[in-house]
Amino acid sequence: MKALTYTRAQALPDILARRIMILDGAMGTMIQRFKLSEAQYRGERFKDFPKDVKGNNELLSLTRPDVISSIHERYLAAGADMIETNTFGATTVAQADYDMADLAYEMNLESAKLARAACDKFSTPEHPRFVLGALGPTPKTASISPDVNDPGARNVNFEQLRVAYYDQVKALVEGGSDALLVETIFDTLNAKAALFAIDEYFEASGERLPLIISGTVTDASGRILSGQTVTAFWYSVRHAQPLAVGLNCALGAALMRPYIQELARVAPDTFISCYPNAGLPNPMSDTGFDETPADTSRLLHEFAAEGLVNIVGGCCGTTPEHIGAIRDAVLPLAGRVVQRAGFYKET
Repeated sequence: MKALTYTRAQALPDILARRIMILDGAMGTMIQRFKLSEAQYRGERFKDFPKDVKGNNELLSLTRPDVISSIHERYLAAGADMIETNTFGATTVAQADYDMADLAYEMNLESAKLARAACDKFSTPEHPRFVLGALGPTPKTASISPDVNDPGARNVNFEQLRVAYYDQVKALVEGGSDALLVETIFDTLNAKAALFAIDEYFEASGERLPLIISGTVTDASGRILSGQTVTAFWYSVRHAQPLAVGLNCALGAALMRPYIQELARVAPDTFISCYPNAGLPNPMSDTGFDETPADTSRLLHEFAAEGLVNIVGGCCGTTPEHIGAIRDAVLPLAGRVVQRAGFYKET
């Protein structure tokens, strides 16, 4: 077996041992503020494309890189230590909905380059910034039937997901990602396909990047959509030895608290991340969600004061204003104490 060496983001464990790190906020919320038209999504390159593409946010990394770069830079200016690539839906599986599966690799590569350039622009020796290559869940589930009349039906399988994720990982790493983030996990089997592909790529490349895994509790049942509790979810993915594990999306911080507490309890040797939605959906709000920056930052301050978290940020409905407020709220507080000896030893 080839020896795998950590060559990127080697400072992350030491920084996390010293302080809470700040993740960026929502990409989709910020894109919506630009009110881009169908023609603006298409750009010159895709002006004659036969299918509507408005809403394909990952395409903007190719047609409107200025929009994506400006969003990254606003989050970095607000104090984010880590920014996610604009690749939540940049798999062949997800892009097939737009008949753009053949563009997935390019989307990931260019998205990583945009995030890399933004981080390099804002990084200093005292305050380095990091690119998280983001792998979303895909709109298809390997363990849930899309047909209520046929529980055994599936619209995607593990092998299809593995291949799609492998291509995504390869492009994200080649584009300059410092670490990888498997996020918004609502089907653990999809996540396991992503983790398998990541490990496969690490083995092929001889290089290992830090990994963050983030699940999504969908409602007050305390389970992810495919039925697992937070504890069961952690036991299903801990073999990947992530730098951090956490929760994001679906819930605001107030409703997420008991599940973060549970995760912190069952994963004592792993850093904990938390980036909730800005509360509940509110169509009357400017962001589509009901929490102001003061609301979200107050709640995450409570998480930090309780010693629950090491990485905090925002998901749907959060903005640079939210991230700036979160940073100010947690900056005086120490992060959750975790023993990470040996994380960067060669394996």
